[in-house]
Amino acid sequence: MISSSAFDYINILDKALDASWERETLIANNIANVDTPGYKRKDLDFGTVLESELGKSKYEALDQKVRDINDPEGPHLAHLNPKVYTDYPNFSYRIDTNNVDIDQENMELASEQIRYRMLADATSHEFTSLKAAMKPPGG
Repeated sequence: MISSSAFDYINILDKALDASWERETLIANNIANVDTPGYKRKDLDFGTVLESELGKSKYEALDQKVRDINDPEGPHLAHLNPKVYTDYPNFSYRIDTNNVDIDQENMELASEQIRYRMLADATSHEFTSLKAAMKPPGG
């Protein structure tokens, strides 16, 4: 984590990138275990965690909410760590009790790869903006 208000969005994007990477890994693991009897699909939800943290200050502007999450005095940024969960642990449409649907997993993986690329581009854009702001006049 970088501690400066100029990096508030970058810190959150960094957490989102980590979560997206972890979710891609979980989905790939689900795909690898599609034929493992009794395996239950694992997933992770960063969006709900972020929404919860941003929603704590209902009547503040987004910039202020992001500043609050990054406040070193508060534990908010530390709360942006989503937990892995077992998806529908008591459900299975297969006789071997495995609940992985390969078509669903492939779609989720493609979607997560797009999300990761978007987050990486957004992070790059934030650094480009900072670089432009630090450039000396006429330079």
